[in-house]
Amino acid sequence: MSFDFPEGLLEAQDELNQARAALTARYEQLPWSVAPQSGWTRTKEAGGGYYESQREDSPGWTEAEQEEIATLRARVLELSERIVTHDFWSTCEDAPAARSALKHARS
Repeated sequence: MSFDFPEGLLEAQDELNQARAALTARYEQLPWSVAPQSGWTRTKEAGGGYYESQREDSPGWTEAEQEEIATLRARVLELSERIVTHDFWSTCEDAPAARSALKHARS
């Protein structure tokens, strides 16, 4: 099925894809815990469960890092809201299929 998406909706989806990618990339660069936390080592033999796991100590995030993440998350939310509330959806006969198609329209 093909959909005639308005340019503004396509642009918002492109921006959302970029914002999500930027947020994911930034999360990958940050320590695993927002607040400082001690790391651990868990082995199956020591009663640690079904799998082994390990984490180094986390120094936590700085105030600037927390603000940066908050800004990126707010941008993702803003763009998501713009897409979900776009007038196009009220004219669409199969909104779920159109939403799926929009996610991949330019990828």
